[in-house]
Formats: sequence, structure tokens, C-alpha cells
Amino acid sequence: MSLDIPDQVRKTVIADRNESWLDELPGVVDSLAQEWSLTIGPSLAGGHAALALEVTLVDGTPAVLKIGVPGRDIGPEAMVLRLADGEGCAKLLGEDVGRQALLLERLGAPMHDIVTDPASRHSLLCEVAVRLWRPISPDIDLPTGAQLAEQYADRLPRLWEQAGRPCTPATVADALDCMNRRRLAHDDRSAVLVHGDIHEMNALQASDGSYKLIDPAGLRAEPACDLGTIVRCNPDLGDDLWARTEQLASRTGVDATAIWEWGTIHRVVSGVYACSIGFQPFGDLLLTAADRLTA
Repeated sequence: MSLDIPDQVRKTVIADRNESWLDELPGVVDSLAQEWSLTIGPSLAGGHAALALEVTLVDGTPAVLKIGVPGRDIGPEAMVLRLADGEGCAKLLGEDVGRQALLLERLGAPMHDIVTDPASRHSLLCEVAVRLWRPISPDIDLPTGAQLAEQYADRLPRLWEQAGRPCTPATVADALDCMNRRRLAHDDRSAVLVHGDIHEMNALQASDGSYKLIDPAGLRAEPACDLGTIVRCNPDLGDDLWARTEQLASRTGVDATAIWEWGTIHRVVSGVYACSIGFQPFGDLLLTAADRLTA
């Protein structure tokens, strides 16, 4: 079987010195196709941490076969999709976590390509987030918002140095303060299932015209964690981010300060990471906004 592997996936695998995975991949896809009775179609572009292929089920249903690259545990994503059961996220049709493979509902174009007005996107992203949120037991093996904040706090200073200090020390300090407050605010009793990276490229149109999320990181966290990513979106829009935060709080009943602090966390972490890998101008736009807000 000959596969068209997107350049970004290939580069990720080669950078991690896992070239043998590329050699084994056709056999893995062929084996999964036989087990799940799939007709294999072209690859889908856009990601770097997994190969995604258009496939067709034996009954003609369009689907997506997703296989994670080495080093990526696809188990948490599978758990989120099982818990969501097609509400707010793409429906999970099959899984083989041992081979890092998921069979997913095939969705349409991303919200970014359909909805031109960023403010309208923010409203739609909020709607789809609310559909996903649901109470989640502490027994469910997903990381918590507190653990994410702690992980970010450990990582950010080192990443900031490695990226050449692309924002002010005060901006980093502000983000670290926000991380500490959100870590302390975590409460298992009120935590819900959250996506972890909601934005307009991760929301695809479903057949009924609504939107569903893909690529969930999956957390047990306060809803503000997801709303903070919506505050981070579109750093070049030029709107009042506090007004955006208050609108999200009004729509959901979630505390505005918590949303703002998660927005600060996502903005600074994402901006520094984007600068470290040369993903521009996104990184500079985020950190310019972060420096301005800190000052």
C-alpha cells in the first residue's frame, strides 16, 4: 500500500528519529483496513501529530482513520470521545489504542473557513464547548486543570529562555501567578470534561450544520479552562479582550476572573511555544498582546 504522508507528519517523525514508523505504517493501515472493512482514501492535511486518512466503511459511511505518531498516547483522546459520545466532539466509531488508531466520524470544513466574522466564531465556539462539558468522576483517568497549570508553571520559564525571552519577564510572572491561582482553585466536585484546545481550526462542521470539536486534549477541569482558549483566539482582532471575557461569562455563568486567568495562561504559553518553533506571526501577535495587557 502506498500512502501520501503529509510533510508535517513526516517531519515530526523524522525529527524524533522514528523513521522506522514510516516504513511500518503501510502495513498497519492495511491491517486496520482489513479488520474494520475500510476503503482507504487520501490523507488529510493540517496536523503533525497523527496521520489522518479519509476512509469509507463497508456500508458507505464516510469516516476518518487517525493514527498517532510515536510518542503520542492517543488513549486520553479516545476516552474523551467515548465520554462525549458524539455530542460536542466527533463521534468515535472504533479504536485500537495499542496501534494508536482511532476511527472517527468524518466532518466537514473547519469553522475558520466557513465563518468569516471572528466574533461570530467565538459565539459558536462557546456553544460547542457547552455541549461538550459534562460532570466527570474523579475516577476517570484524565489529567486535571490543576495538573495542567502545574505542568505549565514548570515548563514556561525554561521554554521562555530557550525561545530567546520573546516577552517581558513581567508577562511571564503574570502567567505564573495565574497558573498558581487556577491550580489552587481546582475542585474535583465541580470539574467537568473539557476539550483543552478549542479554536476555529479544531471545530468542524457536522452534517446538520452544527460544529463538533476534534483533537481533544481531554481534562477534568473548570469550564473556564476552555473559555480561556476562546479569549486567546484571534490575537490580531483588536477587540477589547476583557469585554470578550465578560460576554463569555455572561453566556455561560462561568466566573469572568477565572476565564481571564486561563486566557492569560493560554496566551503566554502558546505564544512562547509558537516563538520557539518559529510559528509566526502567531507567536509574536500573542505575546505583543500579553505584554500590553501586563503593562
